[in-house]
Amino acid sequence: MGIAERKSRERADREDRIVAAARAIAETEGWDAVTIRRLAKEIEYSQPVLYSHFENRDAIVAAVAVEGFRELTAVLRAAVDGANDRRDVLTDVAMAYFAFAHSRPSLYQAMFILPTQLRFAEADTRVELRAGFEVLAAAVSPFCADAEIVTETFWAAIHGLAELERSGRIRPGMRDERIALVVRAIVDGGGNPPSRGPLHQGE
Repeated sequence: MGIAERKSRERADREDRIVAAARAIAETEGWDAVTIRRLAKEIEYSQPVLYSHFENRDAIVAAVAVEGFRELTAVLRAAVDGANDRRDVLTDVAMAYFAFAHSRPSLYQAMFILPTQLRFAEADTRVELRAGFEVLAAAVSPFCADAEIVTETFWAAIHGLAELERSGRIRPGMRDERIALVVRAIVDGGGNPPSRGPLHQGE
């Protein structure tokens, strides 16, 4: 192994340790406990070393989020592969999404709630972020002509329901019924946006 390759591996190993430490602290104490000072103490690096890898805490949160999107994609793919038919795919994917969001709250928070510089729905969106969307699109596409907008709506619906349930804003114990409503709207409605009615014809 050459010197350059060894240094590159050492750098990658340090970044992995920083991200792992951030996840561990967030999972046990919440993200407020994750600071550069705390991470430096946990992994016995100086703060300048951490800053040589990550510009700030938000960048560390983003690195954790990218790991989360990899894990979410794997969970959703397993749900797709295990479904019995096309309609079951939508239900199973939604259920898997809920399970992921509730079993990994700090990770889910990094992915969707905390501020990061990750860019979504753009030409330069990272492949890890696109992959999960593509799995959702594969589940949705048999039922609609415009898979992209329907997938965005499906994702928004299950994300919103998961967050409302997690925060206690909606009644517990009704998850199956809510998911069934979302799935039925896509399957029975053909997944196409409604046409503009007569009141708008003159616009």
